Amino acid sequence: MKVDAKKIALERMSVLMRQAVLNARKNPALAQRQAGLAKRISTKYRVKMPYEIKMNFCKKCKMFIVPGMTSRIRLGRSTLKSIRITCSYCNHTYRKVIPARSSKAHSDKVPL
Repeated sequence: MKVDAKKIALERMSVLMRQAVLNARKNPALAQRQAGLAKRISTKYRVKMPYEIKMNFCKKCKMFIVPGMTSRIRLGRSTLKSIRITCSYCNHTYRKVIPARSSKAHSDKVPL
C-alpha cells in the first residue's frame, strides 16, 4: 500500500470523526454513519486508528459514543485514579486508568 494512500486515509478518518462529533446532537444517524465510514476506512487501508478516535467507540457493541450524549462518564472513587465510561446503547462499562504523576517530576524541584 502506498504511503500517500495511508496518509490520505488518516486525514479522511480525522475529518469524518470531527464531523460525526459535530453532527451528534442534530443528526445522530448521520453521526453514526460518518463514524462507521471512518472505521471502515481504517480496516480497508490497514491503518491503525489513533487513540483519540478509538476512544469514541464502545468496546463491546462497537457503536460511536459521544461523552455526555450516548455515554456516561464517571470518575473512579478508589485509590487508583480511573474514568468509568458507560455506553448508553449496551450498558457496558469499561475503565480507563489515569496514570499517576511520576515522582521524578516532584523530585526535580530544588529545595530552599
